[in-house]
Amino acid sequence: MSTQRLHAFTDDVLADHDAVAIADLVRRGAVSAAEVAAAARARAARVDPTLRAVVIEKNGSVPGDTDAPLFGVPTYVKDNTDVRGLPTNHGTAAFVARPCAKDGPYTKQLLSTGMTVLGKSRLPEFGLNASTEFAAAEPTRNPWHTDYSPGASSGGAAALVAAGVVPIAHGNDGGGSIRIPAACCGIVGLKPSRGRHIDGPQARSMPINLVSEGVLTRSVRDTATYFAAAERYWRNPKLPPVGLVEGPARRRLRIGVIADSVTGTETCPQTRAVLDDTIAVLEKMGHEVRPVPPPVGRRFVDDFTIYWGLLAFLVAVGGKFAIDPRFRAGGLDEFTRGLAGLYRKSMVRTPAILYRLSQVRRAYSEMSRDNELILSPVLVHTTPRLGYLNPTVPFDELFERLISWVAFTPFNNVAGTPAISLPMGISTEGLPIGMQFSAAYGDERTLLEIAFALEAERPWRRIQD
Repeated sequence: MSTQRLHAFTDDVLADHDAVAIADLVRRGAVSAAEVAAAARARAARVDPTLRAVVIEKNGSVPGDTDAPLFGVPTYVKDNTDVRGLPTNHGTAAFVARPCAKDGPYTKQLLSTGMTVLGKSRLPEFGLNASTEFAAAEPTRNPWHTDYSPGASSGGAAALVAAGVVPIAHGNDGGGSIRIPAACCGIVGLKPSRGRHIDGPQARSMPINLVSEGVLTRSVRDTATYFAAAERYWRNPKLPPVGLVEGPARRRLRIGVIADSVTGTETCPQTRAVLDDTIAVLEKMGHEVRPVPPPVGRRFVDDFTIYWGLLAFLVAVGGKFAIDPRFRAGGLDEFTRGLAGLYRKSMVRTPAILYRLSQVRRAYSEMSRDNELILSPVLVHTTPRLGYLNPTVPFDELFERLISWVAFTPFNNVAGTPAISLPMGISTEGLPIGMQFSAAYGDERTLLEIAFALEAERPWRRIQD
């Protein structure tokens, strides 16, 4: 397998345009939506035999709402979300799904923006792992370096966007699953506030809803445009509107910095150097940046991991009833079974764990009183090679590796607060390093404004350069 970068950018109608530019070309009649979709399919055909980011292609017509802000923009939907006419298999070998009879609730909101769905993107089994790898199938590969992980669970979506197949793709985030692959693949990933977009069925069934729906993009304006477009279809009346954010704000912010996680694993030197560089850029822009202590301790890590196990346990014992009657628990990979077993040993603690996790939002609110934003790395160390987080690694070893890598992102899922990953650096192996900004509940506007400012001040490194 080649270790060279692999991308699909070429001199076709997509060029290196972002979603907003493509929608403008279609709106002006310079290209048709059908031509754009055909170009994206041709790009996928060139690179996906290596990347393995697409699980199934969709052949269908372009959506009909020509007035929608992103009309004609091609995209993929993550394979844990229903799309009419396509199966939803959740990245597992435990069953084989039949085509869905209708679009899922969030799919309808996504389609309302005018995008054309080309197919489904891959995810690890039920989105539980932080790398898009499988026990008995080829992994999804990182286009920046095909020997490395693209992250997860929206790893297929991130690989397709980073490689230039499409400018924007659906993802969802229950512990970092938008932000982690965005960091690994050098793109923008905004996890919305809890309830910002329409919840999918899995989020509605959780004792504490961790999952937010969103997108991965190559430009901040694509993310901002998508959020504004999605609000035209449905807006949560309990949250302030995001509206269309079109650039940075002039105000100067108080930004707290959390450099090391509560797991006890120190942030690696390369990641710490990118964090320090980001701080320097922020200070140059006039922001007040200062260290702050994490709002939770080691007990949060223990509580979250047991809750993580609870989700795997519910899949294992309830899959035949809640997912598909052909579901076979014996077909689950070793990691999912190990997580379920971890929960079985601790299930008596469930009420106390749920209570403590329900109090995390209060701890975050106290921290955000004095800080409009919180800056941290997305991940503790740089992107690992494929195999390091493969579900065939013995469970105890894999579990420790995950805890030591994914230590910053889950807090926002439990608190329900928004957070964005931005590509602020490059490792010595040539892979992106992401930084995370978190804001108060419902304040996606400030995240988009700081993202616009950093994109202008320090443009992202592009894979095609």
